Order: sequence, then structure tokens, then C-alpha cells
Amino acid sequence: MSRGFYSANIQQLPPDPMFGLKARYVKDTRENKVDLGIGAYRDDNGKPWILPSVKLAENLILNSKDYNHEYLPINGLPEFTSSAAKVILGNDSKAITEDRLISTQTLSGTGALHVAGLFIREYFKSNDQSDNTLPLIYMSNPTWANHFQLFELLGFKTATYPYWNSNSKSLDLDGFLNSIKNAPKGSVFVLHATAHNPTGLDPTTDQWKQILNLISENNHLPLFDSAYQGFSSGSLEKDAWAVREGVNNNNYKFPGILICQSFAKNVGMYGERIGAVHVVLNEHNSILNNAVKSHLAKIIRSEISNPPGYGAKIVAKILNTPEIYSQWEKDLITMSSRINRMRQELVSELQRLQTPGTWNHITEQQGMFSFTGLNPEQVSKLENDHGIYLLGSGRASVAGLNPSNVKYVAQSIDKVVRETA
Repeated sequence: MSRGFYSANIQQLPPDPMFGLKARYVKDTRENKVDLGIGAYRDDNGKPWILPSVKLAENLILNSKDYNHEYLPINGLPEFTSSAAKVILGNDSKAITEDRLISTQTLSGTGALHVAGLFIREYFKSNDQSDNTLPLIYMSNPTWANHFQLFELLGFKTATYPYWNSNSKSLDLDGFLNSIKNAPKGSVFVLHATAHNPTGLDPTTDQWKQILNLISENNHLPLFDSAYQGFSSGSLEKDAWAVREGVNNNNYKFPGILICQSFAKNVGMYGERIGAVHVVLNEHNSILNNAVKSHLAKIIRSEISNPPGYGAKIVAKILNTPEIYSQWEKDLITMSSRINRMRQELVSELQRLQTPGTWNHITEQQGMFSFTGLNPEQVSKLENDHGIYLLGSGRASVAGLNPSNVKYVAQSIDKVVRETA
């Protein structure tokens, strides 16, 4: 008997739902097909959009006499990580001013989650040295599908907390809070900082306070996944409210806070993979600070050696150049406003058609995605009969709507809903 790579041990996995959907869309030859699966911003013509702020930053970098392709430090570009922390936490954040924040550049938000998961696995320990059990990782039901396979690949057991009430199309706050109460002490709760994926439904500020207070009371670790700051409302400050509340409110007593931050969506640089992970400690301790930074560096070094430079330099230039930062804020308003306008136009058309059911939840949601309430049968019929592609859960990327297709999408939804009634 010898070791080898055998078909008995390696079986074909189904395609990733998102990329499988995209592959089917690309093969579709219908001229009126519509892609509502892609998690990327599109303009009114359905085309990718390079942000004006990105163009300005790129021009400055490429024309600089100091421009090069040298290695970055293992923990990333310092002017990027420090300014990224200020974007999510605010310039006057207690974590920054009290020097209890450690930041490391990652491969976008997914890389940040992976680094955070490794750090939790190795170092989020019980004070009982004989207890080596891993904490349970709690994700919302539903959540971004990659959350599960990411943490489970690292050896964690995962669980879910209720989030979406399909009957009322609203937040299941009671179920959420009960899960926090009943979870084993010292569990990890993955929280969507804003623009919840896939539902587009965020807690109110009062609901966030209840959620964070219970997480604190039960000694759980909050892990914020911030992939859409600026996409929900067009305001970086407003979309960072929950994170800043958790970090700055001294009434909460967390064992720490982890923040996974992506600049793929809000800077429109999906392929450059620019992100960061931030570890917020409870108090300043220079020995612990340096130790945490060294272990994050070890993770980065062992996996990617050091982070990519080009995108980090662009984002750093945006964040540290006042006139470009101002343009970026305008770009965020442009994107979020267009998405909100498409939500309103879709719902208005469905109401004009008197499509069975209620659709106001689509305009009450925010960010790139909407949990439409369509069931798998209806989603399948939209794809097969009308060339409209969205995930089987009914999640649609509102960014895929534009003035030339929104009425067609509404009319197709109307037909499918009536056919399956």
C-alpha cells in the first residue's frame, strides 16, 4: 500500500454557487439576460466603474519618482494600515489614542477573516491552561456562504444565530438575543458591520446596543466583518456606527474585538485584494501589543510572505490626500445613491404591476444586496425562462439593475410569482 492522490479520496465538489452562477450567465446567449448575482458595483450602463478617486490616486503614484515594486513590510504598508484603522474606527477612537490597536494588512476581507480565524484558533484561550477546546464560531442565518467553509477549514465548529425572519421579512431580534444568551461562554460571534450579506438588513442602533450588551455580558468575542462601509448610506461614519459603538463604549467588557476590513467594494478594487485585520485589546500593554503584532506577522509570513503593494499604495493615497479623500466620499454617494434608486424603481414597478405579495422590504434594506423573498423555484424560473440570474436563496445584487433592465426584471418577477402562486 502506498500513498497517492486517488479518486476514491478526492471527489469532485460542486462549483461555488456564486461563480457557478456567473459561469451559467456567461454561457447564456440571450440578449436580455441580467446578472443579479455578481457582488460588484455596476454603473447605469451595466459596466464596471473605476472610481474617479482611484484614477486620481493612480496618477499620483505612477508619476511619482519614488514609485517602485519593492516588497512591503510583513505587516503591510504602514500608511495604509494606520489610515484604514482611522476609517473604520474614527480619528479619535479610544483604541487608537490609547495605543491598544494592532493592525495588519491582508488579502482583502477574506484574507482578513482567515488571519483572524488563525489568530483566534491559536491565541483566544481559556485561562485554564489545560483547556484546549476551540470556541464555537456563530454566524447569522443566513450569512455569506464563505464564512462557513473558511472557519470550518481552520478546524472550528460553527453554529448559527437567527437573523432573518422570512415571514415578516425583518430581523429576528429575539432569536438573535436568545442565541447570544444560550451560547457557551467565550464563543465568537461574527457580526456584519453594515449592509448585511445576503439580506441587506441591518439592526437599528438600539438593536445593536442590545446585541453588543449581551455579547459583553456573556464574555463572547465580537468579530466584525466590514466589507461594505460607505455602501449602505454613502456615509463612512454612519456605516461604521456599530463597530465604533463596540470599541468606544466603556460599558461593554469584551475579551477583545476583531475587525476584518475590506476595500474591495468601497474603492471598487476587487481584484487588488486590499484589506486589513484589526485587533483591539482591552488595555494598553506594550509587551502584549508587540507579541500580538509578531504573531500576526508570523501568520502573514508563513502564508503570503508579505502583502501586495500596488492596491495598498492606491488606497493609502486616497486615505491620506485630503482632496482625493473628498472625491472618494463623493464616489461613495454616487454608488450608494444609484443602488438605492434602483431599489426604489424595482419596488415601484412591482407595485404598479400589483405583483402578489409585499415588496417594501427591498427598499427598507440597504447596501449592495437584497433578500428579495423569492423562493428557489421562482429563482430557477427567472433564470430558465427569463435569463435573470440570482442566487437560489433569493439574494439579488441590486447593483446589477439599471434603467434599461429594471422594468424587464420587475415584469419577469411578476410573471414568475403569478405562475408559482
